[in-house]
Amino acid sequence: MALAIATFLFITLLSTKASAFDSCASTNEDLSVIPVYGKCSPFNTPKPSSWENTVINMASKDPQRLSYLSSLVAQKPNSAPIASGQQVFNIGNYVVRAKIGTPGQLMFMVLDTSSDTGWVPCSGCTGCTSTMFAPNTSSTYGSTECSAPQCTQVRRQSCPAGAPGACFFNQSYGGASSFYATLSRDVLRLGTDVIPNYSFGCINAISGSSIPPQGLLGLGRGSMSLLSQSASLYSGVFSYCLPSFKSYYFSGSLKLGPLGQPKNIKFTPLLKNPHRPSLYYVNLTGISVGRVLVPIAPELLAFDTNTGAGTIIDSGTVITRFVQPAYNATRDEFRKQVKGPFSSLGAFDTCFASTNEAVAPAITLHFTGMDLVLPMENTLIHSSASPVACLAMAAAPTYVNSVLNVIANLQQQNLRILFDTANSRLGIARELCN
Repeated sequence: MALAIATFLFITLLSTKASAFDSCASTNEDLSVIPVYGKCSPFNTPKPSSWENTVINMASKDPQRLSYLSSLVAQKPNSAPIASGQQVFNIGNYVVRAKIGTPGQLMFMVLDTSSDTGWVPCSGCTGCTSTMFAPNTSSTYGSTECSAPQCTQVRRQSCPAGAPGACFFNQSYGGASSFYATLSRDVLRLGTDVIPNYSFGCINAISGSSIPPQGLLGLGRGSMSLLSQSASLYSGVFSYCLPSFKSYYFSGSLKLGPLGQPKNIKFTPLLKNPHRPSLYYVNLTGISVGRVLVPIAPELLAFDTNTGAGTIIDSGTVITRFVQPAYNATRDEFRKQVKGPFSSLGAFDTCFASTNEAVAPAITLHFTGMDLVLPMENTLIHSSASPVACLAMAAAPTYVNSVLNVIANLQQQNLRILFDTANSRLGIARELCN
């Protein structure tokens, strides 16, 4: 009898451990943030031969992302693009589970903090290649009329003034990709939460091949974003914890609404640019390398609503980018404190023998009311092919009219980033996201 009980307990323990370590197991309440190159990814992405090569490949697309982000500052306050362009499609690093329609149809949508309106490929779509939402099987689906106020908030809508009928729009992306879509509404389910009459783009046709297979979830600050459409449910608050790109077997998490957010967290004010209300601006006041405050001209970091200059937090850029003079000053101070010689690897221009990593200084980002000391895993990237470590930052491209400094997702990994738009503040706390 005792042996049988012991055997039962042993089997139960094994089962419990297996369940605990089944990081891809999901429930209806699951709001995992899934790396597209991770084991839990729903897409056919082979396991990377080396995570640093994956990062180098993703970071090579950052200039396109910055080009897009910079172009946004010239748009009118009421203009909200239905998606963030080809460059976002190339940089869909993290996806979240969502269900659209009644009954709910599962989609894995790219998490994007610099986009507003979400969109999914729909059945019958010409050129779409993956899972598609089927509007005709949803009892709660409806298209949005041209007369609806939402129709005026998408770019390149094809409704003549005052015309009846559905709101269509055609969005292009740098000449490489475009889609034609119907502005629609249906039930959106995130975990156990239900957002009725969620407005999104139902894609009918695409050209080009670089789009997220199952759509995009806009977490920006604009009027068509998830936060704006669910203000009564989430009170303008959400947070995420992004797992490291090295964490092949694990996912992070998305928390929507004020409940369950960390209590011990430091905040800095969120700034708002009326010419581009979607972006999350913060006031970066300085950068330290080790104990040295880097000499950076204040105008290189200053927030300017006229030009769009300043610093944003973005989930779609891979490595942090500073305008070139600010980056050069930071890099040069870092090099002073680390023994060379230095070499380049992909987007990284400050690579050195990893045997010198012990003397690599910490980098601190100074924000109004908060200092963020970047952990070394958020500062350096290592090569598995050779004993080399690189400073995982770069300059904004000079051929782009970029005045933005962007705090990117590699520097956000294993941190809880809390966006509180109701109180115009952004919080950061250490957390093991894996």
